[in-house]
Amino acid sequence: MKAVTGVFQTKAEAEQAFRELRKSGIDADKITVLSPGTEQEAEREMQSVPTDSTEQPGMGKAFGALAGGGIGVAAGPLLLSLVPGVGPISAVGLLGAAILGAAGATVGASIGNKSENALSQGLPEDEIFVYEDALRKGRTVVVALTDDDDSAQQTRKLLMAQGAESVDAAREQWWVGLRDDEKLRYSGSGREFSQDERFYRMGFEAALHARNRCREFDQVSAEMDAALEDAQHLYPGAQIEEAFTRGYRRGREHYQQLCDEKGKAA
Repeated sequence: MKAVTGVFQTKAEAEQAFRELRKSGIDADKITVLSPGTEQEAEREMQSVPTDSTEQPGMGKAFGALAGGGIGVAAGPLLLSLVPGVGPISAVGLLGAAILGAAGATVGASIGNKSENALSQGLPEDEIFVYEDALRKGRTVVVALTDDDDSAQQTRKLLMAQGAESVDAAREQWWVGLRDDEKLRYSGSGREFSQDERFYRMGFEAALHARNRCREFDQVSAEMDAALEDAQHLYPGAQIEEAFTRGYRRGREHYQQLCDEKGKAA
C-alpha cells in the first residue's frame, strides 16, 4: 500500500476531503484525519485514564482511550492521544490509531493491536515528523492508503482539488523553519553548511523516523549505519559520513528538546 497525504489549513476542509475520499471508494479504515486536540478534550480524557509509569519522557499523563463519537464524517471512532513532543491529537479510526501508535502515543491496547494487524504495510513512518510539525502549527492532516501508483495519483489529485498542500511541500516548510538555526549551529563546528546541508539534513530526518524514537543511541546505531549506507549508494564518491552523522545526532537532540518542552507545558 502507498500512503498519500494532504495538509489542510482548517479541519473543515480536511473533513470535506475525507468525505470525498470515501465517495471515491477508499475504505474508511484506510483513511484518517489528524487534528490538534484541545486542552479541554485532554483534561477530560486524563480524568478516566491512569498515568502509565512506563511512559516516555515528555509525554505527561498518558491517555488515548476511545473518545467515542466522530468528527462529522461518520468514519468510525475518534481517538484522542498525547503524542510526545506534540501534545493532544485526535485521529479517526484504525489508520489514525496506527499512526498515533507509531508516533509514540498511547492509543489503548485493543485499538493498538487491531491497527497493527490491519495496517502492517504502507504506514508512512518516515513522514510522521512532518505531520507532527503541521499539527503543531494548527493544521489538519489527512492520510489515505492506496493500493497502487494509479490509485495513489488519483487520490493525490483529489486532495489537491480540495485545497491540500502536499506532504513534500510541508516537509520543505518544516526544514525552512529550522534551517537558519541549524546553519548557525553547524557553522560553529568549522564546517561549511552550504556544502554539507543535503547530507546533514538526510541524517537529521533519519533520526526522526518513528522507529528510532525514544531509544538509546546504541540501540539505533545499526539503523543509522543502514541509513548512511543507503545515502552513500545514492551519492557514490561523495563525502557524506561526517555530515550525515552530525545531522543524525542533532536530529535526536532536536526531538528530545521537543518532548522536554511539551512535557514542561503539560
